[in-house]
Amino acid sequence: MRNLLVAALVVALATPAIALAHAFPDNSSPHVGATVATAPKEVKVWFDGEIEPVFSTLIVKSAAGKQISLGKGEVDAKNHALLETPLPADVSAGRYTVYWSVIAHDGHHTEGHFAFTVK
Repeated sequence: MRNLLVAALVVALATPAIALAHAFPDNSSPHVGATVATAPKEVKVWFDGEIEPVFSTLIVKSAAGKQISLGKGEVDAKNHALLETPLPADVSAGRYTVYWSVIAHDGHHTEGHFAFTVK
């Protein structure tokens, strides 16, 4: 019985660590689904954990599927939970999709996308 309790305690303590292992978006600028009056100069995504700079990307595409972001995105040097990419000055009105792909410090991969609209 004692071994069963110890095993249950070990599983209970290990489960939150596993759940926290992946990095997921916590916030973004522009926000998910936002409609903004003027085009942003950059897109930023904050994650709930630190991510690996070498394997993390952030790309913005137009409705036609053309990449408009300048480069593949970079992890902020001072904040390894922030992934950002600059946009050109001439972003026109329309719907844009932000594609992100990150590797957390423990090696787990997550990816996703969201849209925003420029009026």
